Formats: sequence, C-alpha cells, structure tokens
Amino acid sequence: MLVPFDSLPETSKVWIYQANRSFSDQELQEITSKLENFITEWTAHGATLNASFEIRYKRFIILALDQEINAASGCSIDASVHFIQQLEKEYGVDLLDKMNVSYKQGEFIAYKQLNDFRKMAKEKAVSPKTIVFNNLVNTKAEYLSNWEVPASESWHNRFLK
Repeated sequence: MLVPFDSLPETSKVWIYQANRSFSDQELQEITSKLENFITEWTAHGATLNASFEIRYKRFIILALDQEINAASGCSIDASVHFIQQLEKEYGVDLLDKMNVSYKQGEFIAYKQLNDFRKMAKEKAVSPKTIVFNNLVNTKAEYLSNWEVPASESWHNRFLK
C-alpha cells in the first residue's frame, strides 16, 4: 500500500538506486506513475506492504518499507529488483551498479566510476569535505541523517588517505 514517505517510521528499510544520469522531467513523471502503481500492488506472500518512495535530485530512487507491519520477503524483494531492472531497460539507464559514486560539485551531482573517484581522491580533486551519497544506508533514519555526508564520514573516506 502506498503511504506518504513522511509517515513511515524511521526504522523503515530503504533501498537506494542511483542513476548514471539525470532523468528528464517527462521521465520523472512517467517513473513516478510507475512507482506509485508498483508500490500500490507490492505484496509479500499476499500481504500488503506499507511502502513509499522518493526521487531525489532527478537521479536517485529511494524505496522505503515499513517492516514492522509486514516485512519484505525474498519474493517481494525480487519483485522490486525486477521492477528496477524494467526501468533500466525502458529508460536506458543504469540503476543497479553499486560500483559508482555520486557526489556534489556545488549544486551539480557528479557521477563517477569507483576507480575514477579513487584517482580523483589521490589527486586531491575531491576532499574529505566533498559531499558524497552513501547509498549503503539501511533505514529511513540513516537515510535522513547519513545519506548526504562529507566523504570523511562515509565509506568513501578510505580513498582519501
């Protein structure tokens, strides 16, 4: 069941999918509609799931699920991954590759392969203060407080030494 994102408890599970490019306004409208439809129908062993989503910076899709009511099952997680794979095919975008890094350059969101980010860190083109997106957060509380953080406070810090 689709619920407002703000109404989900902070213990809700989150999955963050980062696109390798920004979505156009038209794509955002279409993807929003598809997400609403998917979440409305999303179930675990026939039980409805209280879930929601956000799209941030025209690039990140955040799914959130209140697992206190009904937890995700293997099949429901598979369904969500299949849905994301369909979006990848339909929009010619990469959403599942975890070996890429997004970070802020002013108001612009940059996207680099991990090896390129590592080189940039060695060359001091990114600093400990560079805002990175920690897509490994697991809960809504972590998402709200630890998703956009200085590289020094994220797993990205290992490349800055």
